[in-house]
Amino acid sequence: MNPRQLRAFVAVAQTLNFAQAGERLHLSQPALSLTIKALEDDLGGRLLVRSTRSVGLTPEGETLLPLARRLLADWDSTEELLRQHFTLQLGRVSVAAMPCFAGNLLPHALRQFKNLHPKVNVAVHDVLNEQVIEMVRQRQVELGIGFEPESHRSLVFEPLFLDRFVAVVPLDSPLAQASSVTWAQLLKEDFITLQRPSAVRLLLETDLLERHGRLPVAFETHQLSTVGRMVACGLGVSAVPALCSQQMHESGAQCLPLEEPRIERRIGLMRLADRRLSSAAQALHDVLFAQLSALAAPVSALVCKPLEETPYA
Repeated sequence: MNPRQLRAFVAVAQTLNFAQAGERLHLSQPALSLTIKALEDDLGGRLLVRSTRSVGLTPEGETLLPLARRLLADWDSTEELLRQHFTLQLGRVSVAAMPCFAGNLLPHALRQFKNLHPKVNVAVHDVLNEQVIEMVRQRQVELGIGFEPESHRSLVFEPLFLDRFVAVVPLDSPLAQASSVTWAQLLKEDFITLQRPSAVRLLLETDLLERHGRLPVAFETHQLSTVGRMVACGLGVSAVPALCSQQMHESGAQCLPLEEPRIERRIGLMRLADRRLSSAAQALHDVLFAQLSALAAPVSALVCKPLEETPYA
């Protein structure tokens, strides 16, 4: 039994006339008769009683008619719903993003996405970088945005741009007048950073260990916005990804290039290698790549360039 057969049966049952039903379905009478016969053969009995003058329903045909109408209504509703999802008239996409991206660049991209696809719902999970990876791996979200993982089975990482850590200092600090700051200069001040297991904190500790030893932390917090306000109040200095520069400026702090060593990391999209993105997720994926070429450079003060996709298998 298939929808074409059910439509033929319902049309004949409603009109009790093969000619009228054929016109409604744009089928010839012989083709319509063959369709009805195929349905009856599949079900194992007669549904219609047909004479030279009239057409009627058998008891089994009367039983099938309301069920067939309901099945076709459900079929049409499902077909229309999926069509709306494929054409992005409806839909939902879930994305996980590390806080420094979620609070800075992601809203700009989401505004563009909403302009293009206003009926698609977007769920954003603002979580630590390690949780981004895990949520993608566990299929809790289709897309993740974070630092490039050193290695992670089953993931594909698609770089968006190269980000660089910058120094964050109070506006009245002598360092604020410099064109750039070295880590040796920065670490002479009280250092403010995020608490573990933040990826920002872990990256700084790893990259600074050999040259500058253990990171001397005076204050630590969970939120980048709090880091910016603490620096602005003169409690110390910090270092954050350059994409957070605008957020730091809005908190009242000054951002400067940071050298010796220069700490850089690629930020990009993560997805499962063996899973095809939904239409909504693919559309968001495309908007992110289109928007970042325009937004990443002025926000992070870096030159963003296309980078090759890196599979992790």
